[in-house]
Amino acid sequence: MLDQPHSPAPLVQLVDIHKRFGGVHAVEGVSVDLYPGEVVGVLGHNGAGKSCLMRILSGAMAATDGAIFVNGTRAEVKTPQDAKSLGIETIYQTLALANHLDAPANLFLGRELKTRFGNLDEPRMLAEATEALRQLNPNFKNLRDPVARLSGGQRQVIAIARAIYFQAKVLIMDEPTAALGPSETAMVADLIMRLKAEGIGIFLISHDMGDVFELCDRVMVMNKGSNVGTFRIEDVNKDDILSLIVKGTLPEGWQPRGARV
Repeated sequence: MLDQPHSPAPLVQLVDIHKRFGGVHAVEGVSVDLYPGEVVGVLGHNGAGKSCLMRILSGAMAATDGAIFVNGTRAEVKTPQDAKSLGIETIYQTLALANHLDAPANLFLGRELKTRFGNLDEPRMLAEATEALRQLNPNFKNLRDPVARLSGGQRQVIAIARAIYFQAKVLIMDEPTAALGPSETAMVADLIMRLKAEGIGIFLISHDMGDVFELCDRVMVMNKGSNVGTFRIEDVNKDDILSLIVKGTLPEGWQPRGARV
């Protein structure tokens, strides 16, 4: 197993994580870390355990065993609120947006800004949302439309802006370009690279090999609940990754790409 040397401390470390449902071992002894400004792809077939592992990090599911460290300190991540308080935000494939509400209401959903009298501070939320969204996409308009009317790319921008506004240091992104057209896929890829440049660490769950090889620094492949390999992206190719996903092993005679003749 090859890994990339790093000088800073990891933003987050999952150490020997297990998750059992009765006799079913959904996650079995998985360890992975994430550094500032790094994108780590989390790959595997449906049922391989990748989503379960990320749900444990997000606080949506409790591990049966193992430990999570944030900035080198062991952390209790029992609820999504615990994760958010530690700077860990999740952008689900469904985006978890309220379709009948507009962009500002979605950005502050569950964390609304209030006036000193305890009322919703809608003008401030509109102003803050306008700034946050236009930092990510200067062409963002229609802030007051229900998000059901917005494009997939615009909805993704709202979900990312929500995480960044609340000071996320670690993002879990689940299939962020699924069902997007080419131009919106390119826009989301550009956003990911900008977040990376700002020092945010990203776990990217994806089936899209184009995204993986364009965006990721490392990949971790899961098969039947286990981590079957963590590699620098420059050391593997698509065939290597597919072999790990399907068979749980690298091709026979495998060498890192840099060592291949």
